[in-house]
Amino acid sequence: MKITNRIRPCQAIILTLLSFFLLDTALYAQADQQPTCIYVEAKERNKEHPNLPKWKRYPARTIACLADSPQQADRITRRGSWQEVRFPATGYFHTAKHNNRWVLVDPEGYLHLEAAVVGIRPGKGETNRAHFATKFHDTTDWMNQTIEQLVSYGFNGAGTWSDEATIRAYNQSSQGALFSCSPMLNLMSGYGRKLKITRQLAGNTGYPNQCIPVFNPGFEAYCEQVIPALVATHKTDANVLGFFSDNELPISKKNLEGYLTLPEDDYGRKEAERWLEQQGITAAQITDAHRCAFAGYVSERYYATVRRILKKHAPNHLYLGSRLHGGAKFIREVVEAAGRHCDVISFNYYGFWTIRKQDIAHWEEWGKKPFIITEFYTKGEDSGLANTSGAGWNVRTQEARGIHYETFILNLLESQHCVGWSWFRYQDNDPTAKGVDPSNIDANKGCFDNQYEPYLDLVKHMRDINTIKYALMQQALQQP
Repeated sequence: MKITNRIRPCQAIILTLLSFFLLDTALYAQADQQPTCIYVEAKERNKEHPNLPKWKRYPARTIACLADSPQQADRITRRGSWQEVRFPATGYFHTAKHNNRWVLVDPEGYLHLEAAVVGIRPGKGETNRAHFATKFHDTTDWMNQTIEQLVSYGFNGAGTWSDEATIRAYNQSSQGALFSCSPMLNLMSGYGRKLKITRQLAGNTGYPNQCIPVFNPGFEAYCEQVIPALVATHKTDANVLGFFSDNELPISKKNLEGYLTLPEDDYGRKEAERWLEQQGITAAQITDAHRCAFAGYVSERYYATVRRILKKHAPNHLYLGSRLHGGAKFIREVVEAAGRHCDVISFNYYGFWTIRKQDIAHWEEWGKKPFIITEFYTKGEDSGLANTSGAGWNVRTQEARGIHYETFILNLLESQHCVGWSWFRYQDNDPTAKGVDPSNIDANKGCFDNQYEPYLDLVKHMRDINTIKYALMQQALQQP
């Protein structure tokens, strides 16, 4: 599945025409002199002059760039699993290895790669509500149409923050596709809110000194109290892939000094001081190695506590972790702790044009578990939205968004540990929505716009690669 200089004659013609077309229409996704590579222009943040962004060409590739891309759509089951490979069925999703590659196994035993969309729920802005009323009879009608569309684009699941109750009702009545979902439990953020110490940040929850109160004895008691109720409606649902315990916890190399500067009677500070004493060092002797080790110590306490209690009350479902983000996903000790306790390690991936092979290699070595990418996206400048919020890259067009999607997924399918991905998200941010997360104000993140219409140029690329993901996975396994 690697790019080579060998292409079919028809591909050469198509790519040549594509290069002229893209130039003429200012799509800025250009064919290289070697017509097996494509370049997409994306906006770089200009730190010196924020109002003068820089546009730079980034390498990309699609299935059209491949020497031998599959020509037939995968044969799939109702759950979007692969009919060609079957394992012993357990009635629930679990993990296994196929030709030494980590995969998911669906409740009926079929090999499964999760291709999901985050936040499948109706928007709450004025624009959203007005167009919802003209297009759908009710929420059930909306969900039926939405899942039908997403399935046609090759998706088979709903990422977190979706309307799980309506998805469950859809699955119970469906004679066709079945859609998975992955609920968010918000355990640490819920405990933080109970203590009245949290604040809303752009995209996640903030804590004092950005230190989670995981060493408070009350956190374990809180999990024991709330988890049974949180999983009650899901614990026998075969269409639940698994549970996320939290989103983007502020685990980082700054944690050690952060805990050490909390109030003297804080449990976290006392634990950090005890940890320093065990290492035989003073605060003045702290190195980056100590900072990474302590971040791993924080992670170990968190994941071990959550897993023990979650598995007691929902033993059949996968524990999908806490959606590691930022620098946390590059700290070996943090990923190792996640690997010891999570069934699948989850990562939100921003900051790089596409997922880096070196990061995948590190996660495979450190975590020794399968992983799933739970957020990534790009924003198109042709959407009519300002695109000032959110972490995703800005590109020129919806076509360029689709090319980026294919590039990202091709890299994931070549990994021996990736078992799925979630595009962020179902619908664009509606600027008329009130009281929303500061990272979700005005950005073109969706597969669908605020009038519930799909971005056809984007979803075409999504469909092209999603519908042959198993064949592409198999091709990657056969590469030397």
